[in-house]
Parts: sequence; C-alpha cells; structure tokens
Amino acid sequence: MAEAQPVPENLRTENLVAWCIVPFDAKKRTPELRAKMLVDLGLKRCAYDWREEHVSEFEEEILQYEKHGIEFFAFWGEHASAFSLFEKYDLHPQIWMTLGSPDAATQELKIVAAVAELRPLVEKAKALKCKVGLYNHGGWGGEPENLVAVCEAFKTAGNDHVGIVYNFHHGHDHITDFAASLKQMLPHLHCLNLNGMADPETVQGITNKIIPIGSGKHETAMIKDVISSGYSGPIGILDHIDAQDAELSLRNNIEGLEEVLTNITKEGRTPIRP
Repeated sequence: MAEAQPVPENLRTENLVAWCIVPFDAKKRTPELRAKMLVDLGLKRCAYDWREEHVSEFEEEILQYEKHGIEFFAFWGEHASAFSLFEKYDLHPQIWMTLGSPDAATQELKIVAAVAELRPLVEKAKALKCKVGLYNHGGWGGEPENLVAVCEAFKTAGNDHVGIVYNFHHGHDHITDFAASLKQMLPHLHCLNLNGMADPETVQGITNKIIPIGSGKHETAMIKDVISSGYSGPIGILDHIDAQDAELSLRNNIEGLEEVLTNITKEGRTPIRP
C-alpha cells in the first residue's frame, strides 16, 4: 500500500474559495450575514457572483469581507461600479468571464474572434492589475483545448494575466479524459472549482449536475488527478442551488471533500487512471 500523504495546502478548508453563494442562496443573506457565514464555515476566500439587485451592495460586500478577514478573490463578469470600487479599495480580484462559442468557419478564425471579443475586458483587467479567468460553460468555449488556445493567443500578445477557471460542474463531457485535459490546462489554470460528478448520461439540465463532492461516481478519481498533477493553485467549492441555504451547500461540500481526501491520503497519491 502506498504511503499516506498529507492533504495539499490548496485543498484545506481555509484556502478554499466559496463560489455561487450570492444569488443562489435561499436565505438571501446580506453582505454582513454572508461574511459571517463564511467565517463560521472556516472559509476565508469568496468569488463574488451577482445579479442587478446586488449592484447597490457591491461596496458593502467589500467592506464586510475586509471586516471579517475574507479575501475578495474573484468577481463575475464586468461592471463599471465594481471596477471603480476595486480601484478605490486597491483590490485586485480575478475577473471571471465565460468563453463564448464564436460563429466562425475555422478553428483559427474562432480563436481570433474570441480574442477580439474579450480584448476590451482583458485590457481593463490589466489596468486594474487583475487576472482574467476564462470560464468553461459548455459549447466551443467550454472545451479545454479551446480555452488553452485563447490563453496562448493572449500570452503571445503580451497578456500573461489571462488564464482558465475550470469548473467540474460544466465538465461532465471531460470525465474520461480529465487527466489529459488537466495537463493541457495546467500552465494557464487560475482556479479549479470542484463538484460531485455523476455519470454524464444521468445529467439532465440541472438534475444531477450540481451535487455535493463525495456523492458522485467520478470526482474522487478527478481530484486524485488534480493532486497527482501537482496543481497548487486556488480551488473552489460551490452552492449554485436556488432553493437551498448556501451554508448547507458549502458545508456539504466541505465535509464531502474531507471524506474524499481522507480516502485518497490513506491510499497515497497514485492516480487510479494512467
């Protein structure tokens, strides 16, 4: 039996990033209550998603995170008010943006179109000293090789701050070749968001798509691959369930991840897939 290994630092609860906890929280917490919830759970980082009704709370969210020792780790999309506040408070969160699926005839033209569409945001983020995370969300823009190609195109143009935010819950089509996809994305990976992973054929819409870590069939093998790859960057856990208390969703994922890691560390780091 392989020697047991310690849990990597980026998978420890205090280093995890909470994701999709604002509009998806059934309790509709205020910025203060949300910050207190994160403290109670032992989480110290948050990626902030929002809807129009949250715009007026942007500054209070920043202040409450500062008060409670929470890192404002990432921001979803773009908004002029938020970007102004980042300058005011000298914040430099990652900016997460979906990589779309350009309507172009060839792969080369798709990459050119994707770069052109994202360039204004990439330039704004650079001025703010923020990284841009291209977020897989299905279609052409959800495929690892396309995410990598767009990152490399930006890097060639001198934009090293553009990388990938890869989400398990949008990666069911990549389960069988995840280790290879991860290796390809690794040099560009800004964050990796975990999820329980059911068999792809059982995922219909939201059904079986968002499930706690440890309750699926494939996430243990995928997390083993992450550990074996040597990836030491940020890792997120998510709520993303409208009708459920965000605290319960996060707690289920924290406890599920702890159980998965306990089993992995007992076995050692050898991946179960070649």
